[in-house]
Amino acid sequence: MDFVLLDTRDRASIAAAALEVVGRFPALNVVVNNAGVQRHHDFSGAVDESAIADEIQTNIMGVIGMTTAFLPYLKERDSTIVNVSSGLAFVPMARFPVYCATKAFVHSFTVSLRHQLRGTSVRVIELAPPWVESELGSGHSTFLVAPGRGPMPLDSFIAAAMEDLASDREELAVAGAKFLYGAGVGEKFAEVFWQMNG
Repeated sequence: MDFVLLDTRDRASIAAAALEVVGRFPALNVVVNNAGVQRHHDFSGAVDESAIADEIQTNIMGVIGMTTAFLPYLKERDSTIVNVSSGLAFVPMARFPVYCATKAFVHSFTVSLRHQLRGTSVRVIELAPPWVESELGSGHSTFLVAPGRGPMPLDSFIAAAMEDLASDREELAVAGAKFLYGAGVGEKFAEVFWQMNG
């Protein structure tokens, strides 16, 4: 395992990282867009607009920037883009209005991207996790949907996600997120609209 540090909020950082990664690993065939920020915002009071902008920049522009930076390389071979959304993309939690909206964007963007790239060698997958035991969700235990229900252990999530990723499916909702995910409804409507409008 190796790593390259980058800031997904910064296009120049993404471009530099893409050049370095492809230079070091010319057979690169998978990009996982997983960087995300989740913050509490209460619009009934004062809001921190810089924190909101940072969340949007990371969760939306980061996905777009990483996709556009790596796509030229990925198109050269059989490859895969995995965009990580969330169960909260489909059933938002009022405590995290910006996060939920950005993950809804990731879902919508992924469906459209999949259709645009269907004639290429690039496969586009959406992975929608449930609440997973991680730094992202730390400190939220008092806002559980049901008392006594905690986050999915990280190792259990990884095992379930890897099993799903080994399948032929392109819309993957893990564990509790399956109940929130639209059961492929977005994909079905996207196909209809694509046929109507190109």
